[in-house]
Amino acid sequence: MLHYRFNSFYEMVQTHGHKRRKKVALFEGETEITYGELLEKVDAFAGYLASIGIEPEDRVALFMQNSWEFAVAVLAISKVGAVTVPINNFLKEAELSYILGDSGATLLVASAKFEKVVHASEAKNFCRQIIWEGGLRLTNEVNVAFEDALARNLQTKPVMRTLDDLAVFFYTSGTTGKPKGAMLTNKNILSNAVSGITMMKITPKDRFIVFLPMFHSFAFSIGVILPLYEGASIVIIKSLQPFSNIFKQTLLKRVTIFFGVPDVYNAIARAKLPWYFMWFNKVRLFISGAAALQPQTLEAMNAKFKRATLLEGYGLSESSPATALNPIHKPKHKSVGPAMPGYEIKIVDENLVECPRGEVGDIILKGDHIMRGYLNRPEATDETIINGWLLTGDMGYMDEEGYLFIVDRKKDLIISKGINIYPREIEEVIDDFDGVKFSAVVGIPDEKSGEIPIAYLELEEGLEQIDEGALRKHLRGKLANYKVPKQIHVIDELPKNATGKVLKRVLKEQING
Repeated sequence: MLHYRFNSFYEMVQTHGHKRRKKVALFEGETEITYGELLEKVDAFAGYLASIGIEPEDRVALFMQNSWEFAVAVLAISKVGAVTVPINNFLKEAELSYILGDSGATLLVASAKFEKVVHASEAKNFCRQIIWEGGLRLTNEVNVAFEDALARNLQTKPVMRTLDDLAVFFYTSGTTGKPKGAMLTNKNILSNAVSGITMMKITPKDRFIVFLPMFHSFAFSIGVILPLYEGASIVIIKSLQPFSNIFKQTLLKRVTIFFGVPDVYNAIARAKLPWYFMWFNKVRLFISGAAALQPQTLEAMNAKFKRATLLEGYGLSESSPATALNPIHKPKHKSVGPAMPGYEIKIVDENLVECPRGEVGDIILKGDHIMRGYLNRPEATDETIINGWLLTGDMGYMDEEGYLFIVDRKKDLIISKGINIYPREIEEVIDDFDGVKFSAVVGIPDEKSGEIPIAYLELEEGLEQIDEGALRKHLRGKLANYKVPKQIHVIDELPKNATGKVLKRVLKEQING
């Protein structure tokens, strides 16, 4: 059973803001923010939120780049008892509008670099205000600069929250329909912090580097909330480019905990790093999540970094997200590790009967990290959570020591660079294009991205080809760039079953030869 020192995100910074007042909490470029200063900024921003009527259970959406303002917003939202809705900042205006509407967001905090997408969306119809980070200064009632909101230095009393109160909605990509909002409580997210601190032996002396997008559940829970829970420090990187800056900051800021996804470790494994980085870096743990690591990458990283350990883990947004992680003292090759402390993992058959060790079956999870359910989707919730167990849709097996090995995904989900892509959304946009009768999108392995989406088209009668350039323009106007298929193939007829359902399994078999 997990023990919780705090009931909410705000309680963490409130405690450390007094206990570790002069310790640096956040590094961002040349900026250093101590825990005392962080508490002051959080209190000021929470005061502003309260002044414009944000109340407990209200939803505040974040469409932001990585920044100290992102962390301040999350903690301030917690103080007023509202719910944070982090949104993938790669999305286009229609996708942003959908999530704002579905979540019921009444306020949007956005980065100025996404101004065009925000203004082209329906944000102003859903949200009473848009608060802008990143230097954009607008002087009307709807658009407010983040620094102006802070400068007002308004104060408000913290709303008392419990572990079971809602804290965050992560929008997750399934294989059908629109993204679903996974409703996570304070306990869900904080359980990841408590459990992760135990497994990774985290202390306040550790420094985490966060260059993965903070809107992603992995970076949010493990890269932001976990170190703040323990009173450790976070080095915030705004952009992956230039990649050399990540190494520079890792060295200069004496980073000890490095989080990445497989394509990052692929790049590091191939890179010729300067001797002084290899000699002076303080990294003790490399953590990999979001997709499977290639065995050769793991081997190359272990050979290159003798004083650090690369640990692979497993999770999903519905489980806050971390669920399994290799232990430092005994990592296993090709495994994502055993269940983290306080969590349970089972391998079951189609009747939810537990399988013998070593036998492949469906992976199901139980523990304090399991979401309350999907927002506005009780039927989907009932299909996904049965008797407290979360059905992941993934398949795997466990060895005699309880280590989990992922074998495959039941779903058609495509994971590219650690980000979920669901084919049906892409297919709906393709099918909307003149001349397309049916389409099927599948993922194929890719060395850099893990997987990439490719599309197969069956055209209307009498058509033999299609204007691929026009189709790509159509797709880019409706979808985030990473969702646009990297290859488009026209075939005579898509393989279908007796009811007309496209057999993607057959397509994948043809691809794999």
